[in-house]
This record gives sequence, structure tokens and C-alpha cells, in this order.
Amino acid sequence: MKTTLATIFLSILGTASTTWAAVDGLEDHSGLLCWIFLGFCALIVVAQLLPAMMMMAGMAKGVAERSEKAEEQAAK
Repeated sequence: MKTTLATIFLSILGTASTTWAAVDGLEDHSGLLCWIFLGFCALIVVAQLLPAMMMMAGMAKGVAERSEKAEEQAAK
């Protein structure tokens, strides 16, 4: 029983060292101002996309209405 517990404990400790080694590679030293700037850029992109999507929806609606009118005239 003691050897099983010792084996489990040592295997857990052995895998923890690789986890701690991987954490240091993710540091990018980005400060708060960097994240605010990136958020502002994302806000500009979203602000540009919303009117474009609304215009595309309006164009699709106009095409659908035009094709319905053409079908009604062809049926007469």
C-alpha cells in the first residue's frame, strides 16, 4: 500500500514540473493600455460591420420583394 501511494505521489510531482515550465513561455508583458487599445480597435471593426450587415439584409429583402412582384405579374 505504501509503495502504491508513493508511486502515485511521485508521478503527480513529476508531471507538475512540466506544467510550471510551460507557464513561463506565455508571458507577453502587455499592460493595461495595450489591452485598451486592442479593445478600441475591436470596437471600430464591429462598428463598421453592423451597418454593412444591415445594408446587406436590406438588399436581400429588396431582391426578394422584387422577385415576388415579378412572380405575381407573371401569374396574371
